[in-house]
Amino acid sequence: MDDVLRGTVALVTGASSGIGRAAALTLAGKGAAVALTARRAERLTELADRIEAGGGTALVLPADIADEAEAARVVERTVEELGRLDTLVNNAGLMLLGYASESPLADWKRSVDVNLTALMHTTHAALPHLVRAAGDGPRKVADIVNVSSLAGRRAVATATAYCATKFGVVAFSEALRQELAPQHVRVCVVEPGAVDTELRGHNSPEMQQALEQMFGGIERLEAQDIADAIAYGVTRPWRVAVTEMVVLPTEQV
Repeated sequence: MDDVLRGTVALVTGASSGIGRAAALTLAGKGAAVALTARRAERLTELADRIEAGGGTALVLPADIADEAEAARVVERTVEELGRLDTLVNNAGLMLLGYASESPLADWKRSVDVNLTALMHTTHAALPHLVRAAGDGPRKVADIVNVSSLAGRRAVATATAYCATKFGVVAFSEALRQELAPQHVRVCVVEPGAVDTELRGHNSPEMQQALEQMFGGIERLEAQDIADAIAYGVTRPWRVAVTEMVVLPTEQV
């Protein structure tokens, strides 16, 4: 176990699978105590058991952070039980694709709730604790990592709401970065390309087939590739802010 993050606490949203799960394992492997939140409690418990079996510390906090009160509760429980909060990884998200003329408005609203509003909920609740951690911690810095998407830079048909939310995450992150930089709270937005996770499974067979055709036979990224990027950003010395990372499969154009 690397100890570069020993003595720090990280909260990872969407930790039950994919990038969130990989990020939690990676940060725990670098010494951070990790709070895990998502809706699927049994998966969080399994992940916590694995972290603790490796000598780490994990706290399971099942919640739907699209609910403002639940998001605030998750942050407060993290600080109460683990003592502080140094790193927030906003990873929770979903990708609901479809033709705009046929998409239920409820899908668009759910996309905004999960991909953007929930991220704002956790960030708002975490800010006082992150500022405090940057001021009193030996690393002299705290971190927010927001997981966006290549779709936050490049809009594509059938992803109207998804692109809108991911563009929003990018803009929110940059505005927040400018505000928090003097207080040593770094804000990094990570924009993955095609990653082999459960995300595409949120869609109809027709949309899943369209995704397959879009990406052809390229080898997708693995969740660990994005976890490594997240860990790189938050383990830099306090003077180094990695503000934006676009991580693509080598073959993706």
